Amino acid sequence: MRAFAAGFPYERLDVLVDNAGVMALPYGTTADGFETQFGINHLGHFALTGLLLPALLAAPEARVVAVSSPAHALANIDITDLGSERRYRRWTAYARSKTANLLFTHELARRAAAHGSDLVAVAAHPGYAATNLQTAGLRAEGRRAAERFMRIGNRFLAQSAEAGALPILYAATQPGVPPDSFTGPSFAMWRGSPAPSWRAPWTLSDAAGERLWAASEELTGVTYGAWKA
Repeated sequence: MRAFAAGFPYERLDVLVDNAGVMALPYGTTADGFETQFGINHLGHFALTGLLLPALLAAPEARVVAVSSPAHALANIDITDLGSERRYRRWTAYARSKTANLLFTHELARRAAAHGSDLVAVAAHPGYAATNLQTAGLRAEGRRAAERFMRIGNRFLAQSAEAGALPILYAATQPGVPPDSFTGPSFAMWRGSPAPSWRAPWTLSDAAGERLWAASEELTGVTYGAWKA
C-alpha cells in the first residue's frame, strides 16, 4: 500500500473504491502479521485511503467507497481481539471485517463533516454475485466437493459479476448519494438494481468507529494527517 501510494502519479483522485477482499479463509496472516481477513479486508483499505487522502482532498466531492457485505450482520467487531487470536472462526472473522468496512465508512464520513470537507464516504455491497470469492478459500484447502457445490450455487442462484458491480458503481458515481449510505441489490440484499441496503445498528456507532479508527492507526502506522494541517 505504501509503495502504491508513493508511486501514485496524479495530484487528485476523484474516486477510490476499496474493493480488495477475501472470504472465509482458514487462519493465516498477512506479510505484516495481521489475521488475513481483517488485514486485507479492512486494514489495507484504511491504510490506502489515508495515504491517498491528500489526492482525494484535492478533488471536489471525491468519493471513497468501501465494499462490505450483508454478512457483516453475523458479527460485530471485538475491539479487544481484532486479530481473532483467542478463537478463530472463519465466518465470524469475515463478518467482523465487513463490519469494520462499515464502521470505517461511518467514521470517515463523520470526520469529513467535522473538518468541513466535501469528501463523500459511502459503502456498497454486490449481494450474491458469481465470482471466485466463494471458491478461492475452498480451492486453497483442497475441498473439491465443497468447491463444486459453491460453483453450482454461483451458476443457478447468484447474479452475474457485472450485476454485482452495479451497486458499487452506483455508490461511486450516482449524483446525490448521501454520506455514510449503504447501497446494495434491491431484492433481499441478494440481487437486482441498486437500492439502499439494511445495515446492523452497531455499524453506526460513533464510539465503536472511534475505537476502530484509533486501533487501525496504531496497527498500520497510517494517520490521516492531511486533515490536521
